[in-house]
Amino acid sequence: MKKYITIVLKCIVSFTIANVWLFRYGKQTIYRGGEATDLVSEFAAYGLSLITMYAIGTLKVFAALLLLISIFYKKMELPPLLVIGGLMTAALYFHFSIGDALIKSLPAALMLSACTLIYFLRFQKQEEAKE
Repeated sequence: MKKYITIVLKCIVSFTIANVWLFRYGKQTIYRGGEATDLVSEFAAYGLSLITMYAIGTLKVFAALLLLISIFYKKMELPPLLVIGGLMTAALYFHFSIGDALIKSLPAALMLSACTLIYFLRFQKQEEAKE
């Protein structure tokens, strides 16, 4: 059962990141930081450059792809979890740093929670295998 929960969570995290960065890049949502209407203006609201936005976007999409691949190759699991978890922690920081309403940080909090749960399900599997 844990295996299937982990697979579902990996798919949710990966497809959510892909959706935001590839399909909803230029669209307004209630989750954009500040008064932003797209990703460019959201990163500007945080005081981050366009280059930073592209670097983070590339890193997130690449990590999401690796997370999907890790469904089949377990050894690839930890790096994308750490990258996505770290980036979601940073996203939460930036939402709070500009005084966003809590609802705006909900997606980042959910993705961080999902990555944490995947990690602990993975860790528990390894501990059970050692016994």
